[in-house]
Amino acid sequence: MASFVHIVIYLPHQESSNQLIQSLLEGKLVIPRVDLTGKKAAEFSAGILDIFLQEEFLHGQTGLESEYQRPLHSLSSGEQKKALLNHLLFGKADYFILDELYDHVDLQGQASILATMKMIAETKPVIQLVRRQKDILPFIQSFHWYQDRSIHSFDTALDFHQYLDQHLAQNSFRPIPRAIKTIQAPTGPLVQMKQLCVSYDERPILDQINWTIQAGECWQLKGPNGSGKSTLLSMITGDNPKGYGQDLYLFGMKKGGGETVWDIKQFIGYFNPVMIQHFSRLDSIELMIVSGCMDSIGVYIKPSEMQLRLAKEWLDYLGLLALKNKPIQFLPAAQQRMVLIARAMVKHPPLLILDEPTSGLDDASAAMVIGMIEQIRKETKTTVLFVSHQQEKGFVPNKIFELTPCATGSTGTIV
Repeated sequence: MASFVHIVIYLPHQESSNQLIQSLLEGKLVIPRVDLTGKKAAEFSAGILDIFLQEEFLHGQTGLESEYQRPLHSLSSGEQKKALLNHLLFGKADYFILDELYDHVDLQGQASILATMKMIAETKPVIQLVRRQKDILPFIQSFHWYQDRSIHSFDTALDFHQYLDQHLAQNSFRPIPRAIKTIQAPTGPLVQMKQLCVSYDERPILDQINWTIQAGECWQLKGPNGSGKSTLLSMITGDNPKGYGQDLYLFGMKKGGGETVWDIKQFIGYFNPVMIQHFSRLDSIELMIVSGCMDSIGVYIKPSEMQLRLAKEWLDYLGLLALKNKPIQFLPAAQQRMVLIARAMVKHPPLLILDEPTSGLDDASAAMVIGMIEQIRKETKTTVLFVSHQQEKGFVPNKIFELTPCATGSTGTIV
């Protein structure tokens, strides 16, 4: 019988998993009744993945093999994680440290990873770092909470989960601020695509996609890693030149009919967690929200008094008015996301695209973001397109569009 235990450590959003991992590896932080002295760890984390990506960028190869037979940088986040886990399996580690094991991984991939981890758990101890309760591996035996550089342990799983439940955020938002001017989309569908096909270098991505998005609807876009969700979104935002010559209508305009990309973007609010990387570290959260009025990354002309007043209303709504001059990097992850969503919503666009808005967040933070999205649905006329692998508690879309990979490209189904 195994003489080791499998451990989970829950991290609130404000805590750094990198710092925790480093403290464990250096022996500066001790898990009660666990001795890691002299033992070699197999680290599964975003930091390790970044090292492989940097190696590929500098030298053209990583030493990290993938079942997809493509460069690591061309894989989706979930595919990259699968490749890293497979690589670690062949190492000679004494135990595994797993950080955000399932983040950005589709349900099929999660099932595959779970099967692999069950096999590993039979011979080696596992330390899992999580921010979401539902991600905890089923064979975990020892439960802990990490905060302020210390670990708090629980006697039972029940005590642990009850403690987490008490720390879930309770949303108490004020009414959604109104836009300066209403943006009226043309009558008819916001988005309509018929028999849409996309391929790259003779590799099919999307095959005969038929999808219509009407005003007032709330959709969730789902699909496994690499199924073409990002490609499909780029067709809707007008950024993808593959849309030319297709039966694709965006806000009443046929793609390639003489419209500019800005003619399309005026009707769209867009959010993606990686957007924060495009903003200068000196950008205040006030000016970040103002930039949503201008559809720009940053503010390059003097904002009007009305725009500044509207930004203050959004900051007051978020409870961040006192921090209006702070750079967004000073905020916790959940508040960063909500500022970026406010930026996308500041003009009350006919279509709001939210691409993985809760990825990487802990349970409490995800609940805050979902609460904001639900309020937007209830108090505005904006159509919401929510992109996520998973079903978030508290978010119930009207319709789901699911991509299914096939040899001829992913097909789409309304479920």
